[in-house]
Amino acid sequence: MKLSYSPTPLEIWISHFYKQLRIKTPEEMDEQRIARSLGIHLVYKEMPSMAYEFGRFKSITIDKRLPSLMQREHFYHELCHILRHSGRQLIMPAAFRELQEWDARNFTRYAALPLHMITAYDFKQPDILDILSDQFKVTPQLCGERL
Repeated sequence: MKLSYSPTPLEIWISHFYKQLRIKTPEEMDEQRIARSLGIHLVYKEMPSMAYEFGRFKSITIDKRLPSLMQREHFYHELCHILRHSGRQLIMPAAFRELQEWDARNFTRYAALPLHMITAYDFKQPDILDILSDQFKVTPQLCGERL
């Protein structure tokens, strides 16, 4: 029996987003490149990761104390806040903040392992999580959640 998969609208949007940036392979997925193409100031500091917007100024700060694979995951999480959310989480109702965080976690899975790239892999390989982790530079746990 063959299983079919219907991508979500978010998966399709993210793949289209990367294609517009001419990002077609895992090797081309670079946080600085993505941020620069969107006019986002990207910095790494010893502080919790966060996204910030004020008018046209946009920035993402990534906690440089984290392992590199986690730094990349935090980048996608914060990128979601810039691209899809508005408002200041410190003053918004808890339910709305929780919804934004759920969306950012969901976005991270798709942005870290975009549909148009992962379809080239054989998901039946016993070490597929390690292969994806190595290729996409994210944790095997995130790869497992994505698959």
